[in-house]
Amino acid sequence: MSVPAALHAALIAPPTLTIALSGGIDSLTLSAAAAEVRGRHAVTLCHAVSPAVPAAATARAQQFARDRDLTLRTIDAGEFADASYRANPVNRCYFCKNNLYGSLSKLGDHVAAGTNLDDLSDFRPGLMAAEEHGVLHPFVAAQMTKDDVRALARKLGLGDLAELPAAPCLASRIETGLRVEPADLAVIDAVEERLRKALGNVTLRCRRMQAGWLIELDAAVHDAMTQSQQGEVLALAKDLIPAHGKIGLRAYKRGSAFVHG
Repeated sequence: MSVPAALHAALIAPPTLTIALSGGIDSLTLSAAAAEVRGRHAVTLCHAVSPAVPAAATARAQQFARDRDLTLRTIDAGEFADASYRANPVNRCYFCKNNLYGSLSKLGDHVAAGTNLDDLSDFRPGLMAAEEHGVLHPFVAAQMTKDDVRALARKLGLGDLAELPAAPCLASRIETGLRVEPADLAVIDAVEERLRKALGNVTLRCRRMQAGWLIELDAAVHDAMTQSQQGEVLALAKDLIPAHGKIGLRAYKRGSAFVHG
């Protein structure tokens, strides 16, 4: 059996199950595991379409469901109508997830998310919203880390998806305190897509900061570049950045747009 016994038990227990499918590796793997354990007609996938969700993630979720003949619902979670979310406070993620899980709970099923053990060691206000809405965390119940999830993805035949870099929502690229604007999110998504096509499937971020725009690349990739190559990266991004916007380039630093109090 591809699915570990503890995860199998967590996935088979609910009488009904909807997976919150972001399009990232955790929720994709959870969806594949749930389909194997419960059967493809006994699990529903639900993907929230939003300016904060990369277009590639939405396309990935849709292709995944088609390839496996799984039921996929798309919804608007409504976070952009929430003034608290748009203000981008330190706990912005709480308001995002509160809207998402509130919308999913109306579907009537038990809702599960792809949270793994590693996520519990990070500052994730969204987990509070998950608890308030009774969201299940099967990977946590099965004591699975991110590495465990990737290993399971390979066993389940997810191929290259198993190597997807972590990719939080686009709003995480906007510095805390700057209002979340759809236009900025569209720039971020366009820049990252262009750079990913040029550089491959590497960790990268386009950030909207108080001081301007910032491109961050995987440290090993960044440090191996010549000044000329770094200039080429900036040139690729520059014409997508709003006029007169300052733009810089540096090595990736996790959570650098997040201001801690």
